[in-house]
Amino acid sequence: MCAVFGILGEYDEARAKHALSLLTHRGPDYCGITQRTKLFFAHQRLSILDTHERAHQPLRHKDILLSFNGEIYNFKELKDALDFDFKTQSDSEVIIAAYLKWGVDFVHHLRGMFAIALLDKETLYLFRDRLGKKPLFYMHTQNTLYFSSEIKGLTPFLDKHTLNDDALMSYLSFLAPTPPHTFFKGIHKLACGEFLVYKNNQTEVKKYFDLLDTPPNIITSRDEAVSMLEGLLEESINLRLNSDVPMASLLSGGIDSASLNYYAKKQGIDLHTYTLGYKEFAKYDERANAKESAEFLGVKNTEVEISQDDFIAACGNVLETLDEPLNDPAAIPLYLLFERIKQDGYKVVLSGEGSDELFLGYRQYFEYLDIEKASSLAHKNWLKKYFRSNFSMNREWEWYKRIFDETLLFRTSGDKFTDLQKNNLMRRNVKDNESLKYLKPYRDAFEASAHRDESIWYSYIDLNIFQAEHFLTKLDRVSMAHSIESRTPFLDHKLACGIFSISPKLRYEDGTTKSLLKEIMKPKLDERILKRKKKGFSNPYMEYLIKSGKISLIKEVNEQTGMFKQKELDAYINTASKGSFKQHLWGLYVLSVWIKKHML
Repeated sequence: MCAVFGILGEYDEARAKHALSLLTHRGPDYCGITQRTKLFFAHQRLSILDTHERAHQPLRHKDILLSFNGEIYNFKELKDALDFDFKTQSDSEVIIAAYLKWGVDFVHHLRGMFAIALLDKETLYLFRDRLGKKPLFYMHTQNTLYFSSEIKGLTPFLDKHTLNDDALMSYLSFLAPTPPHTFFKGIHKLACGEFLVYKNNQTEVKKYFDLLDTPPNIITSRDEAVSMLEGLLEESINLRLNSDVPMASLLSGGIDSASLNYYAKKQGIDLHTYTLGYKEFAKYDERANAKESAEFLGVKNTEVEISQDDFIAACGNVLETLDEPLNDPAAIPLYLLFERIKQDGYKVVLSGEGSDELFLGYRQYFEYLDIEKASSLAHKNWLKKYFRSNFSMNREWEWYKRIFDETLLFRTSGDKFTDLQKNNLMRRNVKDNESLKYLKPYRDAFEASAHRDESIWYSYIDLNIFQAEHFLTKLDRVSMAHSIESRTPFLDHKLACGIFSISPKLRYEDGTTKSLLKEIMKPKLDERILKRKKKGFSNPYMEYLIKSGKISLIKEVNEQTGMFKQKELDAYINTASKGSFKQHLWGLYVLSVWIKKHML
């Protein structure tokens, strides 16, 4: 796990080294730089495998330079298939060998998480992994291309900070800016499964992987599906247990983290687990459930309790770490949790991201599937007119309006500000369904694929946007802020393809969330773990924000920008204090913090 960074074109050495230094937290163990006229190619290393200096990057082989962030879990298997004189025991060198054998198609042979910068003579290739676990940003100005693992590595090269309107609008809609947008105009990000080619001062972005390419309905038997997925899940977890440094695991009271720790235990590995608790708000606490799970699994569990003071004190650092607005209040407690894990000496942590999206773990998926049926009503013109003429802030109203308008119902699990809500709040005209343009490439791909079941669309768009740009962005930044590598076994591309290959109804026909995962784990976990209601990573962020008085920043910034209507903004503040539209308001707070720092 590391940071990649580079410049192809004219550059100032002092500024380049300063920008690189801003990424030290991602790789504090070693900084490597290869530079010459019109080339600054660098790497910040967090040593996980083959910690010897021989594996330092950038790696060079003849005319090839490599800077790589991530883990290739099948690198030993690949080494056996490659005719190459290996000098290290690292997975990095395998990438060069694979490229020499297969060209850019080498990426299809990799199993893992990665952001790869590979320079072959004058051609640069940038790759982001299939499911978006590792970030990669770039900026192309006149005759120079810049790339970096985090936005903060590129902002020093901007002449000025200009707000990207597409990032703002997609953020309000879906909790995070959608690819290729970032909040800084001129800085772009690669999406899941994309790679960039830079040659002769021209950039071209291409797609090399899409889950929808998986043929549907290959497996229609439930028993066969459970058997296949169990094998893939166990294999995925086992692959991610390989490390030359200490490893820990997150533990909630749910099935995802319990499954990871069960399979680790099966391999004879007792992972030290960590659980969050809240000093003033027991209703958000999972410590009691996690303690039960830890006792059943026979693992050591450390409870980390945070208070309002802890939350507020860390808030500024966390929002700075994220580089741009991200509407996920769980980033702050997660940052504090990783801070404790770092203090205890761990450099790798297992986490359960992706299970909900793959195994249909959100109850709302089933609500959407039920509402989809209303589209087949033969006589719905009256309902269509009614919903068009009677606006409501309630999300259920918006769902039915979409159905009767015959427009797209499901727009990610991070669907937050609707277009009509934005039109009501902002001092600008926002057309209904305007935000669909940010989902259009994904919806077009779905409709052109062989998949027809809408539940596959739910998983597909959530993995690409809600997971990759929201949850994984949070996980990457807050873990790497403490120089910790996070591994997410559920987001193995072979496991994901396996799920996309089964009959979709097998995931939801019995009306049970995570039905297939529960069947896999039923003989292995305590029944209490399997039957617990999903709590998620909930926390008392709004209570903390209101009590601290920091919520006033929203009004302060709005007085200077005039972005929002004051009356509507006051209404959001009032409803959030009563428990409604809380994440809407948190999103506005995070946005206000960023605007004050970068735009005012």
